[in-house]
Amino acid sequence: MTVVLDTNAYSEWVRDGLWAEEIETATLLVIPAPVLGELRDGFLKGTRAAMNEKVLSALLESTMVAVASIGESTTHHYARFKNELRKMGKPIPTNDIWIAAIAHEVGGILLTSDAHFKYLPQVKTKLR
Repeated sequence: MTVVLDTNAYSEWVRDGLWAEEIETATLLVIPAPVLGELRDGFLKGTRAAMNEKVLSALLESTMVAVASIGESTTHHYARFKNELRKMGKPIPTNDIWIAAIAHEVGGILLTSDAHFKYLPQVKTKLR
């Protein structure tokens, strides 16, 4: 099973151990590039940036982890999702649309605490 981490799922996992079962049983753990950007932005706002970066870097070295970048094909999913959300009158943060597009593209289950992903039923999600 491919699991895709949203920013809040990564933070909840590292901080509180939430999502451990889903992450430990995954055959592939995908971290979208926008999630890395959000995490590193958060690290720089805090007092433990170096430690947080060390933990993240160790995870990224794992052979079961892949960083998913935004590619040309991802832009088609993004555009479709953004257009659908606009038509529904349900805007969500731009980075979350990119994260959803990546999750959809890789066919993974997106772990998240953000309920607004329910507006994109074509994206497989597990909400906490």
